[in-house]
Amino acid sequence: MRQQLGYDDIKAATERIAGRVRPVALAPGDGAGGARAEGAELWLALEYLQHTGSFKARGAQNFLQAHREAGTLPDAGVTIASGGNAGLACAWAARRQGVRATVFLPANAPRVKVARLRSYGADVRLVGTEYAEALAACEEHAATSGALASHAYDHPLIAAGAGTLLEEIHARLPGLDTVLVAVGGGGLFAGVATAARQHGIRAVAVEPEHSRALHAALAAGRPVDVTVDSVAGDSLGARRATALAVDAARRAGEGSGSGTGSRSVLVPDEAIARARQELWEDRRILVEHGAATALAALLTGTGEDGDDGSYGYRPADGEKVCVVLCGANTDPATLSASPSERR
Repeated sequence: MRQQLGYDDIKAATERIAGRVRPVALAPGDGAGGARAEGAELWLALEYLQHTGSFKARGAQNFLQAHREAGTLPDAGVTIASGGNAGLACAWAARRQGVRATVFLPANAPRVKVARLRSYGADVRLVGTEYAEALAACEEHAATSGALASHAYDHPLIAAGAGTLLEEIHARLPGLDTVLVAVGGGGLFAGVATAARQHGIRAVAVEPEHSRALHAALAAGRPVDVTVDSVAGDSLGARRATALAVDAARRAGEGSGSGTGSRSVLVPDEAIARARQELWEDRRILVEHGAATALAALLTGTGEDGDDGSYGYRPADGEKVCVVLCGANTDPATLSASPSERR
């Protein structure tokens, strides 16, 4: 499988899924970034309004549509091991394509996730008590049934589909300087950073300080395993960043001398919780902790307490910034809990 994404991949995905996903909605973000964003022009990309409640619908639709066009979408349909946003998006896209989706989950998966997957017509298989067991069963099913194996983020078609989001943002916000994106495994960032590089836009990867797969990979020069202990771990809890994201960050960084390029920054759980709470209290926007992570970069001090500049992002005066709110499949009851209580 290719480990590099090109702008041609993004353009092809944009054409492929046109009319099959909801165009991103944008809203002024005045005041959302706190004092550190004063003087900047701030926008919010409301991608949580996408089908299935997250950006994942873009990649899933691109993945299946590309295989249909190539004649490689089997009668056995598609299979994936994921009870989160990727599984929902896969089931939704499969229904739109008129094929079966077989989704593998641990037997202890929340009933609400199982019910929602089934509402999209998925054949849900409950296996074992850990994700690794569900993944192994999914791989065996793909091998024996001929079903097409999908992935939550580590595939060029999935990442390219996610990158169509930046194409829409760029078309709607001429003169955009910077886009802030939360990162888990890196599929969204790989696509967004690839498109952003084409348009001279800085892509900022934002990760929880205790779930830093991409940040660690860039420091090590290659994907490495990390431990995950974050309030946003349910959606940003990948233990290893995809090589696609690492490559996209490196290539985007080549433009840093002209003021663009990419950056990788960290945020503490407290800032994530605060960003999520403020979105609800000030705008009645309810998102996942993972989605609030991008906004948390503007609420986190930079260069304070002796850090090396890895924490937070402070826009320059007049900088035009777009924060991606990428998903809203969350429990409203967790708004009132502290970060330590949510783990």
